[in-house]
Amino acid sequence: MSTTAALPARALDTNPAVSIEHLSKRFGRTLAVDDLTLTVAPGEVFGFLGPNGAGKSTTIRMLLGLIRPTTGTALVFGDNANQVRTTHRHLAYVPADVALWPSLTGAEILQLLGRLGPGTDLRYLGELVDRFALDLNKLGKTYSTGNRQKVALVAAFATRAPLLVLDEPASGLDPLMEREFRRCVAEARDRGQTVFLSSHQLGEVEALCDRVAILRGGRLVEIATLAELRRLQRTEVEISYDGRPPALTDIDGVVSVEHLDDTRIRFTLSGPPAPALRALAEIAVTALSLREPTLEEIFLDYYGRAVR
Repeated sequence: MSTTAALPARALDTNPAVSIEHLSKRFGRTLAVDDLTLTVAPGEVFGFLGPNGAGKSTTIRMLLGLIRPTTGTALVFGDNANQVRTTHRHLAYVPADVALWPSLTGAEILQLLGRLGPGTDLRYLGELVDRFALDLNKLGKTYSTGNRQKVALVAAFATRAPLLVLDEPASGLDPLMEREFRRCVAEARDRGQTVFLSSHQLGEVEALCDRVAILRGGRLVEIATLAELRRLQRTEVEISYDGRPPALTDIDGVVSVEHLDDTRIRFTLSGPPAPALRALAEIAVTALSLREPTLEEIFLDYYGRAVR
């Protein structure tokens, strides 16, 4: 297992970490990914969201060069994803369902993965083993689902691969280990590594990601920072007041005005707040609270149904 404390030179390249252009994949009559275009910058934590069947895993398989696109291209630091021997020198991958060599111990598996990957920081590897409470003396076939996931995460985070591709990486982890996972993602970003994170856990994405792409039916619905996504959504405003209520009828951006009692009003605000603020300035406001939508609420707004 090699040891390195710095990222490979390609991490400092001017090429995007991931560049996907007009990518499509058809399985018979099923169009799994439809004309997908996106770019992920080096050093970015990029969230890739969508329910089952949205095309996330198919996109990742094309990005890894495991399947070829029907049309379009996927590039990893400027190299075509189909050039697997080249691109896999610059990435580490954690699948949603980890399979290990059944007759190897955890230590042997990590050693083998280290040899296959782009270089491993041995000191950090030891630290990660302790943080994830991983018993390396057990055979792979004896590991639980959560422990198999921890082996893959330790191996990936200990590398200095410029790109980490994580597909539902926290599945099977308990809350304490999920916290360690989030710490590791933050540390990877601090080192300049790029993280491409596909996840159903909206709280996880909200806590970690710089930008988020939302897929629906194989097509890109939206791509933006969390702040930009929230600005596209309505903000809930609640005020308390003395005396007469505010005149919010026909105010631009104000919808769903609800009189909670004689001194409180709740409404939703869409767009610039200036017109509503001018109306509120005309009365004696005693308290005001704003609540931005969560990522889950934004996601629900795009899909129009419960997301589990």
